[in-house]
Amino acid sequence: MQLQTIDTGFFKLDGGAMFGVVPKSIWQKLNPADDNNMCTWALRCLLVEDGNRLILIDNSMGDKQSQKFFSHYYLHGDDTLEKSLSKAGYHSDDITDIFLTHLHFDHCGGSIKWNSARDGYLPAFKNATYWCHADHWKWATEPNAREKASFLKENILPIKESGQLKFFEGTSDMSNGFEIMSKNNFHSKIDLVVARGHTDGMTLPLIPYKNGKLIFMADLLPSAAHVPLPYVMAYDTRPLVTLEEKKAFLKYAVNNNLNLFLEHDPVSECCNLMETEKGVAVSSTFKLSEI
Repeated sequence: MQLQTIDTGFFKLDGGAMFGVVPKSIWQKLNPADDNNMCTWALRCLLVEDGNRLILIDNSMGDKQSQKFFSHYYLHGDDTLEKSLSKAGYHSDDITDIFLTHLHFDHCGGSIKWNSARDGYLPAFKNATYWCHADHWKWATEPNAREKASFLKENILPIKESGQLKFFEGTSDMSNGFEIMSKNNFHSKIDLVVARGHTDGMTLPLIPYKNGKLIFMADLLPSAAHVPLPYVMAYDTRPLVTLEEKKAFLKYAVNNNLNLFLEHDPVSECCNLMETEKGVAVSSTFKLSEI
């Protein structure tokens, strides 16, 4: 099994929203804000090569929305999904599986593209199976008012209409204090961590790699700066659930020496953790290629 980072650029989000109850005087030192209180975040995906399967985990924002929409998020940087796939030696038609951690627009927007007439939509990965948690699909297609703006129907509904959608199924284990779906129908080697705090049914792949395991963190830990327990995003629908999920997961990550792949960290691709007198903290940060 081989893993490659797929960079798709950067965007900006409000620093207060990203750090929740943590005061700006503290988080400003971790990710400095501009004059509009906006911080820069990465849009980082992961490519998994395993035998005849080529799996892309999340796929960034896409380009279907209006100029006004994108102006709110200050997209910048030279990388795009297409350029990074090409750099890795692949084309979108080569992808066999799209793994969707969840359906917020910055994670799934690249799933669907305009047709040639720009009057309808097509799967951006015509040969791929799209994978999503069934609970999360229901959550996203029947959204609550607070989260509705993050679920864009043009990113989501055409996936099901294409006939390429499948749901994760498997046996779940809660013995570690959070849900791990093993023996699942997605991949025999990859376990799935299911989280309910950020959004219901967010699913994180736990991948055997080299001599250990790597987990794609999505929005349970969007960056290394979010490792301390109180650092929970204001975007989370159930922040106290996130707190408990983080507490259990961080202990598990330390005990199992996991490598964490960070989707939104503007600087660091990966990190690992250690136990300290003040709780779990970042031990080191590094590139995926350095594992």
